[in-house]
Amino acid sequence: MIVAATQFAPVAGDIDANVRAVSGLIRSAGADGARVVVFAELCLTGYEPRLIRDTPALALAENDPRLDPVREACRAVSAAALVGGPVLTDDGRLAVTTLVIGPDGGLLTRYDKQHLYGIEAEVFTPGTTDGRFELDGIRYATATCYDNRFPGLAERAAADGCHAYLSSAVLETGNDQFETVYPARSRDFGLHVVLGNVLGSSEAGQGAGRAGGWGPDGVRLADAGPDTPGYVLVDVPADRKAPAGR
Repeated sequence: MIVAATQFAPVAGDIDANVRAVSGLIRSAGADGARVVVFAELCLTGYEPRLIRDTPALALAENDPRLDPVREACRAVSAAALVGGPVLTDDGRLAVTTLVIGPDGGLLTRYDKQHLYGIEAEVFTPGTTDGRFELDGIRYATATCYDNRFPGLAERAAADGCHAYLSSAVLETGNDQFETVYPARSRDFGLHVVLGNVLGSSEAGQGAGRAGGWGPDGVRLADAGPDTPGYVLVDVPADRKAPAGR
């Protein structure tokens, strides 16, 4: 299974522009062989908690028609995509949500970030359920940025038979997670870890890029670099043993 780890600079508050960018990357990565495409946290609006708090129109629904181009892109290349945005819960609150849109354009699952950081706790409600989905016989776990500071998520993913741990994040320049957290999660629990991150500026600071993957030995398999929009590809073997990437 080939997983694409993406990075681009979202336009703050411009869902249409970000949907175009996401859709284009899905089509490109899918044409390059990716079966799953991982995007950054809140990539559909940019990481802008205060702007989201003050702009009700930025709230998304699971079946939001503004995401139709994303669904069409997934169908066009038969790939699943993990896209992040402020999505309404059943009780009308907002969550930092990852929507996993399947190769047929349908919703495979949603994951709401469990560990909120700073101002996020004033704007969003935390999730309570771990994210899981299966595709082509491979089981995936999902996590979002600050979640990764808590090893319990990866531990439960490994215990639940997941092959890969897919993280949507907003890691700024100088963030230590590239060297400390992601290698540890992969090495300690025998998982392939794939990270989608951001470029550009946001309320979190300057995006560091470096989307990519780590093998189950904690070694970097792919790194998109600090400043180039696009993606890198990571191979996830079904047996959870041999790391491989490009």
